[in-house]
Amino acid sequence: MADRIASVERNTLETQIQITLNLDGTGVSEFSTGIAFFEHMLDQVARHGLVDLRIQATGDLEIDDHHTVEDVGITLGQAFAKAVGDKKGMTRYGHAYVPLDEALSRVVIDFSGRPGLHYEVPFTRAVVGGFDVDLFREFFQGFVNHAQCTLHIDNLKGDNSHHQIETVFKAFGRALRMAVTPDPRMGGIIPSTKGSL
Repeated sequence: MADRIASVERNTLETQIQITLNLDGTGVSEFSTGIAFFEHMLDQVARHGLVDLRIQATGDLEIDDHHTVEDVGITLGQAFAKAVGDKKGMTRYGHAYVPLDEALSRVVIDFSGRPGLHYEVPFTRAVVGGFDVDLFREFFQGFVNHAQCTLHIDNLKGDNSHHQIETVFKAFGRALRMAVTPDPRMGGIIPSTKGSL
């Protein structure tokens, strides 16, 4: 299988973002976004997804974190779409349940070619580490729109908002890892009865 590495740059009047992604990595990450808690969550994706991930982002943080978080999601989605290519031989579907103390989340993903986000995370507080938790939905919406995938995210239990979102990001990483893993039984076939994704 060819190298599944992608580099994407996205520049707008609000943000300038560069992402390098290696789907067959070891979980190495490097982030510079100016948003520490967000980087902590992105690190979960790299480590649990076993993808190498480098993100450099400069945004209008003097206004708020919204544009940077959403645009990182968009650019990461573009990087995944580029790295998976035609999806030949790829598992396509991935799922994971991840607990952290009292919290439990489930994430299911399908690299279907159709964007769709189904997100149920009833946070117990609105801000964690100075971060507005509403922005996580914006991150995932940007990701699915540009990775062209269907993503179901459900926090099933949790009293601590930090635990809630950390289980989501760990499960997201694990689900991604399963979905993008080559399936040797597919023999290089696109995993769809339509013949394309």
